[in-house]
Amino acid sequence: MRRLYALFLLASSILSPLKIYCQSDEDMLKSIFNETLTNGRSYEMLDYLSNEIGGRLSGSPEAAAAVEWSRQEMMSLGFDTVFLQEVMVPHWVRGEKEVVKVINSDRLGTFDLTACALGNSVGTGDLGVVAKIIEVDGIESLRKLGRKNVEGKIVFFNRKMDPTHISTFAAYGGAVDQRVFGASEAADLGALAVVVRSMASNNDDIPHTGTLIYKEGVKKIPALAISTNSANLLSKSLKAEPDLELYIESHCQMLPDVLSYNVIGEIRGSSKQGEYIIVGGHLDSWDLGDGAHDDGAGCVQSIEALRVLQSIGYKPKHSIRAVMFMNEENGLRGGLKYAELAKKNQEKHLAAIESDRGGFTPKGFTLVGSEAAKAQLLNWRPLFETYGIYDFGKPGGGADIGPLEEQGTVLIGFLPDSQRYFNLHHTTADTFDTIDKRELELGAASMAALVYLIDKYGIDGKN
Repeated sequence: MRRLYALFLLASSILSPLKIYCQSDEDMLKSIFNETLTNGRSYEMLDYLSNEIGGRLSGSPEAAAAVEWSRQEMMSLGFDTVFLQEVMVPHWVRGEKEVVKVINSDRLGTFDLTACALGNSVGTGDLGVVAKIIEVDGIESLRKLGRKNVEGKIVFFNRKMDPTHISTFAAYGGAVDQRVFGASEAADLGALAVVVRSMASNNDDIPHTGTLIYKEGVKKIPALAISTNSANLLSKSLKAEPDLELYIESHCQMLPDVLSYNVIGEIRGSSKQGEYIIVGGHLDSWDLGDGAHDDGAGCVQSIEALRVLQSIGYKPKHSIRAVMFMNEENGLRGGLKYAELAKKNQEKHLAAIESDRGGFTPKGFTLVGSEAAKAQLLNWRPLFETYGIYDFGKPGGGADIGPLEEQGTVLIGFLPDSQRYFNLHHTTADTFDTIDKRELELGAASMAALVYLIDKYGIDGKN
């Protein structure tokens, strides 16, 4: 009897992994969600990344610490391989606290506006800039004014995010060009500096930073964001007193590029090791908060997706990678380098999933790919509806995975509820205490589930 019992135990241990492959897809997703919600590590990982390391601006010591932390974290989880990809990144520093002040108002005297410098901006130096203000509702409005009305002034871009868009990302996309390109457009007409209404959903006193891009051959002028409440006050004041002057002072500067890294953890495929499915987020963040939502959440969800599949004993056919991209915020160098090396090394990427919309409740996935890929994604929707995830197939991928598109990779964006995101985005308010553990874990589970389905069935007609 003892021998029979021993043989039974041995047979059970040999056959138990096979149970996974006999499970239905519904059972497999249940295993993934149960493991994530019961034994999840994403919240714990994000706590360390946010609170022990903090804001991780490219080129900073904190960004370097985040590289080493994520490397060690993935090694400790026992992934088949963990490696670094070298990438040179910009090194912009904010410097001393910015000052934006309305001076000599007949009604209000002198008063401060809540402000922060935009990423990549030049500073004003110790003397600052003083000039009259011209308010515009975006770049097209500025161009219509012409040089004679702009030269020697500070341009105030005050276009609001459109509140009628249910997707706050659509509202953001409709207003953000003034932040990205406004400085060069204004400089081309002789402006001395720009201030930009923050890209925010609500009226509050928190300024939102974000990158700007200077046009080659155009003078670089200082650019700052002011909070939405400050923008409302400035606009109201200008209507009462059109000749108001503004004083701005900032001390930011761009230093020489710095060596940094993408960090990649991989579970090798059983039969198609040279074909890849990747999940990723960007390891860098702005310096104002601790980057918990943007994009610490995406990084830990990506690591967690691999951990969960490994923990439940799933053996993928394709190689699966968690990619921590460096420098999404003010250069996209990591995403570009990853795609460059993928092409050079002749790596075939079936699909790339990016989480960069915060750690909120998952709603679904967006997609950039063929009609066949969209049909496949929509075919899986019923499996996710049990978990309240239903919004599939709208267009969209992600900034870091975007460069893979030319190689035929299907791009997929993790889509959480977006309503609160632009209260926090690029601000001092993007902190770990705004993360909900369960929402974060549900997002990680949904990403792991999608990786499983792509690995099993392929996408875009490819398997």
